[in-house]
Amino acid sequence: RRERQRFVDKNGRCNVQHGNLGGETSRYLSDLFTTLVDLKWRWNLLIFLLTYTVAWLVMASMWWGIAYLRGDLHQAHGDTYSPCVANVYNFPSAFLFFIETEATIGYGHRYITERCPEGIVLFLFQSLLGSVVDAFLIGCMFIKMSQPKKRAETLMFSRAAVISQRDAKLCLMFRVGNLRNSHMVSAQIRCKLIKSRQTPEGEFLPLDQCELDVGFGTGADQLFLVSPLTICHEINSESPFFCLSQRSLRSEQFEIVVILEGIVETTGMTCQARTSYTEDEVLWGHRFLPVMSLEDGFFRVDYSQFHATFEVPTPPYSAKE
Repeated sequence: RRERQRFVDKNGRCNVQHGNLGGETSRYLSDLFTTLVDLKWRWNLLIFLLTYTVAWLVMASMWWGIAYLRGDLHQAHGDTYSPCVANVYNFPSAFLFFIETEATIGYGHRYITERCPEGIVLFLFQSLLGSVVDAFLIGCMFIKMSQPKKRAETLMFSRAAVISQRDAKLCLMFRVGNLRNSHMVSAQIRCKLIKSRQTPEGEFLPLDQCELDVGFGTGADQLFLVSPLTICHEINSESPFFCLSQRSLRSEQFEIVVILEGIVETTGMTCQARTSYTEDEVLWGHRFLPVMSLEDGFFRVDYSQFHATFEVPTPPYSAKE
């Protein structure tokens, strides 16, 4: 069977694009900080560089303009003449004075004199504007660098899901694992079945979402993820797979979206990892190979067998049958 369009890729990326927003694009500007954080890194760096470059050139031009209007550019700076900014004779020197002031370097060669009220006002404006720009852009870059998206790449899901019997009950199972030694605090897992259906009134729902119970009532969805775990969905009368058999599985079209959420222990930020399984990735009559073994004083996890399955005797009938 050819690969069909997925709602969520295996790496967790959602294949949804928003188009024809019309006048609603102004909502992105109302939340400018989040918009900048959501941009790709190349656009963030470009905006970062352009903002500082333009701000530096504009403020340096204002200092040069004050010196030009006062006639300081063509006067000798000494005891007989007190300029607005000492030792500012051209635009490069005005630009250097602005950088020294903005970066609080203060070499001492260029400084504002007390006989320049317009320079004092501009200095106060520069200090306030610089603080706002620094807080906005540096805060945006810090938030983007500290996002826990990369942490989700060290959370693993099995390539396939399996259907077999556990405790004499037909179950849908898949495996999750954590590659890092740091734990996921308050880890919780949820599953959504995405499948098209038609209501009794004739309405067609192309991406209808249905919850798959993976232990919400018993607390089994709260994970202690220090070693690979097998997540189990019991196929009973309340399950949407109640009528699913080995034969009907070949003709079904559905997608199971798995969402794993937790708090990163080292940063305290919430992390979310996603994956999905289509009907082609559900193996009937299979079980996962064990990956845990007891060594000298510790348990060892063999991740080379993380995705491996083997066949087990499983009735080809549905849970209803």
